[in-house]
This record gives sequence, C-alpha cells and structure tokens, in this order.
Amino acid sequence: MTEKAKRPSLTSLVGQMVVPGDNIMNLPTDGQEVRLGGGLRQIGDHLISTRAGIVRHHQPGKYWMEGSQKRYVPAVEDSVIGIVSNRHGESFEVDIGAAAKATLPMLNFEGASRRNRPNIKVGQLVYARVETVHREVDPELSCVDNYGKSNGFGALNGGYMFNVTTGLARALLTVPTAPVLAALGKALSYEIAVGINGRVWVNSTNVTTTILVSNAILNSEFLTSDQAEFMVQKLLECLKQTADA
Repeated sequence: MTEKAKRPSLTSLVGQMVVPGDNIMNLPTDGQEVRLGGGLRQIGDHLISTRAGIVRHHQPGKYWMEGSQKRYVPAVEDSVIGIVSNRHGESFEVDIGAAAKATLPMLNFEGASRRNRPNIKVGQLVYARVETVHREVDPELSCVDNYGKSNGFGALNGGYMFNVTTGLARALLTVPTAPVLAALGKALSYEIAVGINGRVWVNSTNVTTTILVSNAILNSEFLTSDQAEFMVQKLLECLKQTADA
C-alpha cells in the first residue's frame, strides 16, 4: 500500500479531532478548489493542522479547525469585530484580539474615496473581513466583500459587545441557524454581529432585550438544541413576569 493510499482524505476527517502537526491530506490534483480557514496550513502539497480541534467543512470547499483558544489567530476571509485603537493618515489601527494589531485602510469601505473618508473615531467598533495575512506584516482588514459591497460590514454604532470563546463564536457563525439564535429570533427583534475572534455585538431597541440576548448566548455553548430552546423560553418568561410586576 502506498503512502498516499494510507493517508485519509480530508472529507473522511470532517468531524474528527486532530492535534497540531497532523498531516491532514494531500492537496487534490483534479482542480478541486480548497479554501483554508483557521487552524490549517499548506506546506508543500500537504495540509497540516496548526492547532488542536475538530475538522469542519462548509460547501463547496472550505475547511477549518473548530476549537476554543485564548488568542485569536487571523485567517483570510474571517469575519471579526475590531476596536479602532489609532488613526493614521490613510488607515486605522484595529485591535482584533490577535498577537498583532490589524490595519484597516480608509479606502476599504463601500463608497470611500480620498475625498469621502469614513468618519470613524478611536474606540469605535467595526465589523470587518480579514483580507490578507502575512507573517512579516500586520493583518489587513476590509469592510467590503469581494464585490466591493458592505454586505453587513462597517462601523457598529451603539449596542453592547461581549467576549465568548472562539469555539462558540464559530458555532454561531457556521451553523446555518444556531439553536439559541433561532429561539431568540422567534420572540425578539435585535441586531447581532459575530466575530470569529470571539467577540459578539448585540443591539436592540431596549436595554432589557440586549441583556437577555447576551446572557442567552453566553450560556448556550454546551447546550443541545432542545436545552437552548428551553433556556430561552425560561428567560422570556422571566422577562414577561418582570414587565407585568
């Protein structure tokens, strides 16, 4: 049996736990496109895991490692919530919870130009996409998608931001409809932005709803779908009783 035959395909490892340094697979030679998310690195014609976690897959060909970690490691196409920490001539410096600050060029906003620059202040939150990652330079962010549209990216005004584990953040983003968000959406109206870097922003028309949504998300990480729905129902009952009192 050849070495290639011994190595399992990436598809067969989806849902399985691997550790740093595991040789996940050979890159396909049939022209199939493979996009790498966090936790995977290409070395030659192999894909290697760079951290412990579970291999996840999203059609058509994106793969990443799901697992919690203390510090966020940027990967291209990640959606992140950043805090503007400084303003330079042509760019913003943004804290995304990584080892290094990220750079957000002022022209990386929909409709931005040298005469029409975004009015963003130090300390403001932005929802952005990681556009480039290199070892030698800071990550670069963009507040537009690949077609030049904001598509939900940009400054986040008002609301409340809190931290979650990177594992919970990925679950909220990658599951088609996370159970806790589906249950909350049936009864409450609110805005939410989830960053893979472990930050969640919630906004609503009143503080009580914002607090309820935030607490529900924070307590949902290890719950099943039924447990998440039951928890949300109990929180809503408590909210109703408080309002009637």
